[in-house]
Amino acid sequence: MNARLTGVRRGTVAAALAVAVALGGCASVSGTANGGEAQRRADVDPLEGMNRAVFDFNQALDDALVAPVARGYVKVVPEVFRWMISNAFANLADVRIALNQLLQGKPLLAGSDLLRFGINTVFCLGGLADLASELGLERHNEDFGQTMGRWGIGSGPYLVLPLFGPSTVRDGLGLVVDVETSPLIAIKRRSTSNGLLALWIVDARANLLDASQLLEGAALDKYLFLRDGYLQRRRNLIWDGDPPEEGEPPR
Repeated sequence: MNARLTGVRRGTVAAALAVAVALGGCASVSGTANGGEAQRRADVDPLEGMNRAVFDFNQALDDALVAPVARGYVKVVPEVFRWMISNAFANLADVRIALNQLLQGKPLLAGSDLLRFGINTVFCLGGLADLASELGLERHNEDFGQTMGRWGIGSGPYLVLPLFGPSTVRDGLGLVVDVETSPLIAIKRRSTSNGLLALWIVDARANLLDASQLLEGAALDKYLFLRDGYLQRRRNLIWDGDPPEEGEPPR
């Protein structure tokens, strides 16, 4: 059974990579030149009708279930324990981050992230605290979507994913790879793996409660606000905070 699951996961990752390579020839997110706002929206978000429907579904699910559970989690679990849980999940993410740093041709940063993981795992009981940051080892943010973008694979259209929210076709495929290679998925006992995944979702949503309250008061159209913010942030992350000028080919 384990061999079969491994084969399925490898097949999923291989399929994602194949489609990602095909995306290299697809149109990427474009700017406002020569087309105005309407053309820009058509270029960036040709699936807007479907995306808005998925956005509304996600919003309804969040209002009815995810956000209330997250608020209950904040109310019941003491802050110090929530802080440790967030640190533990972030520590596991350092493994994925290091791998993507290496795939992007940044071995020194990959080594730094692996060192972070080793220090926090050994000296902080699996990463319940972040000693590495105190020692000057910066926490980074890398995933397989960024790796594909770094190597010139176009983002494809903006895409809102059920449950996961804002994405693009490229980043959605990258998410498949990230999930399938997550240490949480590798846990053999399904009940434990699923329980940790559920806790990760609740913890992540709890950390966004303040931001969602600000969004409610700031955005006339939350869909557009989140879409434009997501695309801008992803471009910034792919280029490590130093994106090219708008006239250059976007990613």
